[in-house]
Amino acid sequence: MNDIKFTHLDSSGKVWMVDVTAKQPTVRHARAQAKVTCSPQVMEALRTGTVPKGDVLAVARVAGIAAAKKVPDLLPLAHTIGVHGAEVDVILNEDHVLIKTLVRTADRTGVEMEALTAANIAALTVVDMVKGVDRSAAITDCLITHKSGGRSGNWIRPGFEEELEEKC
Repeated sequence: MNDIKFTHLDSSGKVWMVDVTAKQPTVRHARAQAKVTCSPQVMEALRTGTVPKGDVLAVARVAGIAAAKKVPDLLPLAHTIGVHGAEVDVILNEDHVLIKTLVRTADRTGVEMEALTAANIAALTVVDMVKGVDRSAAITDCLITHKSGGRSGNWIRPGFEEELEEKC
């Protein structure tokens, strides 16, 4: 554990915001996903568009995109970067809603937090819109699946290799 260096800690252990001034902008992207488990009744209402609060899937997509642009307001050490592209896909599976996000930039630091935030907020939106009919709805498995660009290069979470698409 002694070899681990946390970039947001200076040599004396104080928190600081990493200085990226000297870094050159590069094209970067990150993908994340989250799941929302729901009751069979809610999954059917989502499929048929009969959730009392309205079009859950559309609102979740818009909420996720908006959230990707707000990360520096939420995470105190996150840099303000240009979110040049953001996609939120909301997929209805048998017993859960799968939210997949893709965020792109050409900036000095990555967009992993933007992709995770988009997935989390889209998931929270689903829960908010169905909680009146399903108090048991739960967010699970929110994680980064891919990232590219920057000094550390490309990374793919094991088990997600087949999900890379031409959009990246």
